[in-house]
Amino acid sequence: MAWCQACERYLTPSTLTSEGACPGCGREVQHPEAVPVSQGASAGSEVPAGAAAERIPWHFWLLLGAAAVYLGWRAVQGVALLL
Repeated sequence: MAWCQACERYLTPSTLTSEGACPGCGREVQHPEAVPVSQGASAGSEVPAGAAAERIPWHFWLLLGAAAVYLGWRAVQGVALLL
């Protein structure tokens, strides 16, 4: 995500001008540096800064676990119904 220091806002690539400048003030925007991934990828792969630090939130795992328990119980009920 590009960052305009003068406007103090993030800009998507589609909102930038054809030269890669901020549409509001016309100044050049800062692009995040690519940093190497330290874990879980090959040695030559790179990701944008900050993307390596993103993690899946704990409440997603809680929801996933609850859904697994619910569907497991419904499967047990389905088998019991067939027998």
